[in-house]
Amino acid sequence: MAKIPDLPENERPRERLARLGAASISDAELLAIFLRVGVKGTSAIELGRQLLKKHGSLTDLGGLSVKELSKEHGLGPAKAAQLLAAFELGARSANEKMRRAPMNSADAIYEAVAPRLAHERKEHVLIVLLDTKLRGVRTIELSKGNTDTALCEPRDIMHHVLLNQSPAFVLVHNHPSGDPSPSRADIALTRRVTEAAQLMRIRFVDHLIVGRPSDDRAVGYHSFATEGMM
Repeated sequence: MAKIPDLPENERPRERLARLGAASISDAELLAIFLRVGVKGTSAIELGRQLLKKHGSLTDLGGLSVKELSKEHGLGPAKAAQLLAAFELGARSANEKMRRAPMNSADAIYEAVAPRLAHERKEHVLIVLLDTKLRGVRTIELSKGNTDTALCEPRDIMHHVLLNQSPAFVLVHNHPSGDPSPSRADIALTRRVTEAAQLMRIRFVDHLIVGRPSDDRAVGYHSFATEGMM
């Protein structure tokens, strides 16, 4: 496995992150940037891949304790503590964005939820409950599916909105492939939720599909509201 300095400059994780943004690189490459160096016979990128293969996802990795992380190959107590702190910083930053800034645009919604969803390998469906000023009050994970789909129904979504007496909400899910283009099922679900919300006089702000930016895709999301599809 080639060391990172041996890779062409445009393929190095740190340089690609600077050029395309953090959402453009893989989970393993993010870990490689954090690790900086590998161990004998194993590059930092490969170490990242091994950690993800063993634990399943960044979310699962972030759920480990410092003691558990420090036992992993290529880590130790210091790096384990730093890695756990990085996960916590990301989560707290995303939560603060939802509480402080109104989620009144696709960009604002994406910035708040992308740290949690952009690199997941399974589909997750989230409901972000909002106050009258469209600030995030609570996030509910409604569904976690396989690599292709996470099932949910409009009644499940509206149940949580009504139970929490929320005047407005955002529906969010991710596409593990990175391509946020909506499927027929996504379009049908959005239409049905829109109809249910209108009937109950609750503001359905947007349905955002989270993907990842690429060389031919400037933004890493699809907004049904922005595209006039709701």
